[in-house]
Amino acid sequence: MILIAVLVLAFILFAVGFLYFWGVNPGDMTIFLTSDLSYTLPSAIMLICVLLIGLLLGNGIHFLSAFFYSFRNWKGGRRLKKAEEIGAIYRSGVGRLLSGDLKQARALLKKALDRDPQRIDCYLALASVALQEGNTQEGVDLLQKALKLDPKGIEVLFKLAVTYEENGRREEAMGVYKELLDGDVNNRKAMRALRDIQMDLGNWQDALELQKKIIKISKTGTKADLEKQVLLQLRYEVARNDLENGKQDQAIEVCRDIIKRNVKFTPARVTLGDAYRQAGRDADAIRVYQDGYKALKRSVFLARLEDLYIDAEDPAALLAFYRSQMQVDTEDLLLKLYLGRLCLRLEMVDEAMQHLTDLETSGVEFSKLHLLLAEAQRRRNNIEEAVIEYQKALRIDGYLFLGFVCENCGAKSIEWLSRCPECKTWDSLVLPERKQIQDAKLIEEPKMIPHGARES
Repeated sequence: MILIAVLVLAFILFAVGFLYFWGVNPGDMTIFLTSDLSYTLPSAIMLICVLLIGLLLGNGIHFLSAFFYSFRNWKGGRRLKKAEEIGAIYRSGVGRLLSGDLKQARALLKKALDRDPQRIDCYLALASVALQEGNTQEGVDLLQKALKLDPKGIEVLFKLAVTYEENGRREEAMGVYKELLDGDVNNRKAMRALRDIQMDLGNWQDALELQKKIIKISKTGTKADLEKQVLLQLRYEVARNDLENGKQDQAIEVCRDIIKRNVKFTPARVTLGDAYRQAGRDADAIRVYQDGYKALKRSVFLARLEDLYIDAEDPAALLAFYRSQMQVDTEDLLLKLYLGRLCLRLEMVDEAMQHLTDLETSGVEFSKLHLLLAEAQRRRNNIEEAVIEYQKALRIDGYLFLGFVCENCGAKSIEWLSRCPECKTWDSLVLPERKQIQDAKLIEEPKMIPHGARES
């Protein structure tokens, strides 16, 4: 009722205003539409016509705008509903993929992709299905299609590169990583992946350049410290490669700098000694090997010293170094092992026996120690003791156990077990030489061996 009353009041006010306007403007007004077409109307009527035309135009525009807005909402709602349906199908397909039902996963993801060929996530999921099924090329093709839709897509590029890498297509993987870095020059994950491929290929200089870039954009912290260690390791590999190519001076300079930065990095010390030796500076090589052993107690330095002194036909100097070190550290069992072996090589059997026996009584137990003890006993003509040591070295007992090995992980066991204690696989323990025996064929008639051929 109130609305009707308002409308009636508005009409009365409009009528009063119209009559007033007509009363004060009694003249006519002529409007020319063309030079020959015109209309003459009272001024008040003309004003009303203009107002009505304006209202009609305004309402028409408003109506069209509301119509197009409603149409867009309707169309957007349909798209949203379609996207929700496709999303539900996609999620179901991914769920099947994660559960291992590859056949159903493929069907669902293909259905989602058929309804929306622009969905990159469907291509990625389908590629995962193909790769798990062993269809590598199909997986690559699907990833290539996804890449066409999103040429700079980081997820697509990474998955494609990893797929190439896992299938041994390293050059193609490198190309993808480089493409990724073209779009994101500071992507450390891509840099590390590309660096690792270069390392696997032995391209140490290229790997080193990448590592320098990684260090440059790395923040401080534990990861940054690890990256600096990798940088030293790559510098070492470049130096080692230089040494192999006869560039002793460059190798020496780099290895010395690496040792200053990390005194515990054994390879740099070993290669520095090798470089000095290759350059004919044996005295410097001896000093590096001796300092390396004193600092790190690594057997490689003793092995290098032994090779150098034996080649120089100066075992007495090596013996003197060993004995002097024994006085500094009487409990150095590693040195005792090498000293005992050296004494055995020099036919100093009694002293060799002393050092090797000290090792055995200290609880050290490994086959090569028993071999050295057996050889020492043999040289003393203690045949029975030598046989015992040989049996220990070969792990031979009265039962002559052949032992078992896990086909899955390689773990060894004296007795057969139904389940491997290491990898927990059932029915995997077999004779270590089983395949060799199965692949061999029995020769019915033994071949004649010419006289003297066996010895040669």
